[in-house]
Amino acid sequence: MRVWLLMLSAIAFVHTAFAQKIDSFLPETPTETAVIVCSGGSYFWSANKTESDSVARTLQAHGIAAYVLHYRTGGILPFITHSRLIFPGHHYPMPLDDLRQALDSVRRVGYGRVGVMGFSAGGHLALAAALFNKGGLRPDFVVPCYPVVTMREPYVHKRSRRGLLGEYKKHSRTMQDSLSLEHHVTADCPPVFLMNCVDDPIVDYHNSVLMDSALTAHHVPHRYIQYQTGGHGFGTVWSKTTKEASGWFEAFLEWLKTL
Repeated sequence: MRVWLLMLSAIAFVHTAFAQKIDSFLPETPTETAVIVCSGGSYFWSANKTESDSVARTLQAHGIAAYVLHYRTGGILPFITHSRLIFPGHHYPMPLDDLRQALDSVRRVGYGRVGVMGFSAGGHLALAAALFNKGGLRPDFVVPCYPVVTMREPYVHKRSRRGLLGEYKKHSRTMQDSLSLEHHVTADCPPVFLMNCVDDPIVDYHNSVLMDSALTAHHVPHRYIQYQTGGHGFGTVWSKTTKEASGWFEAFLEWLKTL
């Protein structure tokens, strides 16, 4: 048992030691627009196959500079073993700190505008940057796709809540409220392109409904597209969604032209 605990401690230490990294996908022609891409994965892992490189290459093909952010997540081991009951590991605010660093780094390149596009838990992260960051660390626009929004019942995605808050703080009403983003929208929130599907089997579609209502109440410029079919976790891999939902990226490009 002691050897097992020592091994678990060493793995947890190594996992905690590594922070974020960024992969860049730059178009051949210089552009004024850059987008930081944050994949989903319940704040435990990254959905790299569909929501990072694929999305970045799609942005790149349309003349937009894309930067895939590999922000810190809880990790597979803590998900399986609940090791964060003993070792702190990765949790809030680490993912948001990583996105703040990424925004600072990308802004230094000199783009005219820098947005954040996030999927599922990455959508929660993108919206958190829009609502909680200040000054140059606030994105110029955000694109949350089938995002996690609330940390409260009845629509919470419990795995994302646990991934973000950890084994203890996931029970804290204060922490739940502080990261239920529908309660933190203000009139100065940057423009939002919001998309999700009613038949989403992972994140209840009411998460986006809550965000749309909050953005509307505070007169934040935004577009919300709710597809009846499409599911979850497809990013820009069109074979993994419906013909209906696969139109979201073209709709985003048209919306971007209005900013």
